[in-house]
Amino acid sequence: MKFTEQLPYSQLIPLLSHWFDSPLGQELLQREHEFAEEVLPTLFGYHLLQVGWDHRQRLFTASPVSRKVMLIPQMQLGADARTLIANPTELPVVSNEIDVVILHHALDYADNPHQVLREAARVLRPGGYLLSFSFNPASYWGLCRLVRRRVPPLSGGHLIRQGRLHDWLGLLEMTELKTRSACHHLPLESESWRRRLGAFECFSRRLPINSGAVLMVLARKDVVGMTPLKPEWKQKRLLGMPVAEPKPTARG
Repeated sequence: MKFTEQLPYSQLIPLLSHWFDSPLGQELLQREHEFAEEVLPTLFGYHLLQVGWDHRQRLFTASPVSRKVMLIPQMQLGADARTLIANPTELPVVSNEIDVVILHHALDYADNPHQVLREAARVLRPGGYLLSFSFNPASYWGLCRLVRRRVPPLSGGHLIRQGRLHDWLGLLEMTELKTRSACHHLPLESESWRRRLGAFECFSRRLPINSGAVLMVLARKDVVGMTPLKPEWKQKRLLGMPVAEPKPTARG
């Protein structure tokens, strides 16, 4: 499956950060935080990894997991020592070690979103949980993108249908546990216009499908024949995460 080529990180990250700082972006972030605060307190373990674009957008504050690390594709001012800089399609983490992985719009703007999801499934331990946030094409925001291409931040990004995401999770032996959507209104900054068009939001909420602008999915890695084991205590490493060791070279 071919995907549209995305902007370079140096151009994409400032655009996304600017939009998420806007009132509309802050409202969407608030809805995402509410969903994260609902499900994360029930997910336990030793390691949590959030894959995103902006180090400020931390959705794991409500998690009881002891070691939490953010992964972003490019160095940013203000990022602390517990931040990994890496490509989401090549996570520098050993397999079957992470208890919770959060994908914060990592599927929307990756050159290969299926590879991002495959990497998240690889690093998850059997019985680990994946929490994904992505823009929903079956929403007013998605319809507006079809009418006019410049609908930030949807323009240029991938809008992955819930059914396709469900199929991808199934191929990776992951079980979809909970799905929800939020922000059922039109992508309008003006509060007055949103009140005038409130009927659209009421209609969207009553639909039997997830028709909000953001799609939030909780899934579990269920591998047949494997039993989740308590990880052994290891020596403390940099960032306190099971980061993959570099391969030895012939010269070394």
